[in-house]
Amino acid sequence: MAISLHRGDLPADVSFGSVVAIDTETMGLNPHRDRLCLVQLSGGDGNAHLVQIPRGPQGVPHKAPRLAALLADPKVLKLFHFGRFDIAVLEYSLGVRCEPVYCTKIAARLVRTFTDRFGLKDLCRELLGIDLSKQQQTSDWGAATLTDEQLAYAASDVLHLHALKAKLDVLLEREGRRELAEAAFKFLPTRARLDVAGWPETDIFAH
Repeated sequence: MAISLHRGDLPADVSFGSVVAIDTETMGLNPHRDRLCLVQLSGGDGNAHLVQIPRGPQGVPHKAPRLAALLADPKVLKLFHFGRFDIAVLEYSLGVRCEPVYCTKIAARLVRTFTDRFGLKDLCRELLGIDLSKQQQTSDWGAATLTDEQLAYAASDVLHLHALKAKLDVLLEREGRRELAEAAFKFLPTRARLDVAGWPETDIFAH
């Protein structure tokens, strides 16, 4: 496994293929208040590329043209776990709409109705037999220099998403819920935009 750290944007010579796993680290859970600090990406080859986002003016999207082009590329599937948050913070912080997408948490909710445990750590342990460490989950991602432990933790959040997708795709097919999942994935970027626009906890389809 190789972890490559980049400042501000992806290098020009990096390619992730047709499916890229993506995660983010931020200073908190409010995109309007808490800045984006790190974007992690993997092509499913066991390697991870981490893009450290510098602090800029509040509310002004950071310019990362190569990363933005990847996120917006209609030919590349963006693979997330709980993509609702990541998609929202990426659009707010980088000014780019992230499509098309796949969310392993949504897929797991559709096929693993016998449990209420849908965290990445739970899925990796139960579907892949991999035990992820979450010790760095609440560390300071805004630090100018990230520790080796932080980098390893950040990378672990994207290194296994391709394998999880493969397992969940089989279950979606088995349970006859692939079409439902694809419809949910297609709506997910809109749900993220509703979050940023001020409807984070409102069911707009409710009576």
